[in-house]
Amino acid sequence: MLETSARLLRLLSLLQTPREWPGSELAERLGVSGRTVRNDIERLRTLGYPVDATRGTAGGYRLAAGSAMPPLLLEDDEAVAVAVALRNVSGSALAGAEETARRALAKLEQVLPSRLRRRVRTLQEYAVPVPAHRPEPGADTELLMALTAACRDHERLRLDYRDHSGASSRRLVEPQRVVNWGRRWYLVAWDVDRDAWRTFRVDRLTPRLPAGPRFTPREDPEGGAAAHVAGSASAAAWRHRARVTVHAPAEAVLERINPAVGTVETVDAGTCVLDTGADSLESLGVHLGMLGLDFTVTGPPELVVHLRELAARYARSTEGASPAASSR
Repeated sequence: MLETSARLLRLLSLLQTPREWPGSELAERLGVSGRTVRNDIERLRTLGYPVDATRGTAGGYRLAAGSAMPPLLLEDDEAVAVAVALRNVSGSALAGAEETARRALAKLEQVLPSRLRRRVRTLQEYAVPVPAHRPEPGADTELLMALTAACRDHERLRLDYRDHSGASSRRLVEPQRVVNWGRRWYLVAWDVDRDAWRTFRVDRLTPRLPAGPRFTPREDPEGGAAAHVAGSASAAAWRHRARVTVHAPAEAVLERINPAVGTVETVDAGTCVLDTGADSLESLGVHLGMLGLDFTVTGPPELVVHLRELAARYARSTEGASPAASSR
């Protein structure tokens, strides 16, 4: 049986999880009687911890929000997870959050037991992120808070928006979700004037606050907000586009691509059309080849020429190989 002080700490740790604990389950976890649990709950209340209790078969105990923050008790794996998360935030796309996360991580490491400090430092030393190919602008934290608050409260926003060419426009939108992709943030919103879903890069918009009147929220765009961003953000960056007839069911193509590659339209049970694109003809040719399915390309002309050159190059690469060698 745990001593009283150790048992109170263990009880507090359990109550800090976001759920209600039946008294019988707490007693079983702590190895004590129900009466001891009730006494320990009263001790915590005396120490200033606001423990709520509900009666009935579905009732139990939980730690309520109080006026002061109690000491935070973390299990070993929870402490490591928090440290890793803070480290990731220190290289995130939240402008101004990097230094704050580093300070919080330094404070956490200072109070970690040596066994956990060693695990965290090992992760920091041997688990490294892939750096971005090019620096991306981070999103201002206050701006993200304003956008997410408008999403939560279903309030219309007027935006000054600058597109990739630098052209400015005024938009009236109904904000739905804020999506993080890599080091960029996007606002998914219903454009009132265009009567359609639109994706806006957060670093290119300036909201005119305060927000406008409330609106009735809609269902997320088909596939979800994240998939919508993946598709629209990729398409906006494509220099070359193509509509490719794939000689396979749409389901087979969808299993091989993600939303950033393009959209698939069913033609019949054994045929579909893939609307896709890429930054270069070379990348587009590679993507089509990796489908592993037969397809027909009729345009654009430069893609047809490129695929013919690619097919001839592949054919030349096997001219001297025997059938036996090629089958191995």
